[in-house]
Amino acid sequence: MDVVKLKQQAAEYAVQFIQSGMVVGLGHGSTAIFAVRALAARLASGELKDIVGIPCSRQIEAEAHVLGIPLATLEDIPVIDVTIDGADEVDPALNLIKGGGGALLREKIVAQASRREIIVVDGSKLVPVLGTHWAVPVEVVPFGWGSQARYLADLGAEVSVRRNNDGAFVHTDHGNLILDCRFGPLQDPVSLAAQIKARAGIVEHGLFLELANDVIVADASGVRHLTRDSINL
Repeated sequence: MDVVKLKQQAAEYAVQFIQSGMVVGLGHGSTAIFAVRALAARLASGELKDIVGIPCSRQIEAEAHVLGIPLATLEDIPVIDVTIDGADEVDPALNLIKGGGGALLREKIVAQASRREIIVVDGSKLVPVLGTHWAVPVEVVPFGWGSQARYLADLGAEVSVRRNNDGAFVHTDHGNLILDCRFGPLQDPVSLAAQIKARAGIVEHGLFLELANDVIVADASGVRHLTRDSINL
């Protein structure tokens, strides 16, 4: 099936868990945007009422404004009922690599503030081990970024600074840079996450460990709902 259709199926399935009166985290990326649009449609139809959204990026904030979704900030409302977001990889324990879209810092802040984190993906994002296909994005402050790249290389990564199509550095919503760190399959992501965060100048990484409560997967066989309660840890 068309991957775009699969992403849309997963996202629209996830929106059924949103109820009137909820504070909803609005994820960033090509799959999560379908959930934002489906949420807006249900608000417009009157099926849902009194929803407040917390966007994970300026891009999603702008999209939500256009779609008529009421918005707030975590300063206004510090706890989110449910967040729907995408992922680049999902392992059998529902750990994730995120940040392919460049919003990993806000996405993790929103995830940690959420009572329920629902991840929507197409079947290609399921992997036996994190790092099978994707590099780990690491957000760093611009000052001294070369030193951080060297540190990450010493941890075993092949490091590249993310660039736009014109060759300019990609800057996040907070003005930081992203280093894409290809470690290969990760045998101990918990230990690696701790090592990455131990370095000054590194703001955040794209390893989202034990944050997802649910993963909605769409593939050629249909839509599946995976939960942390249903896996053998």
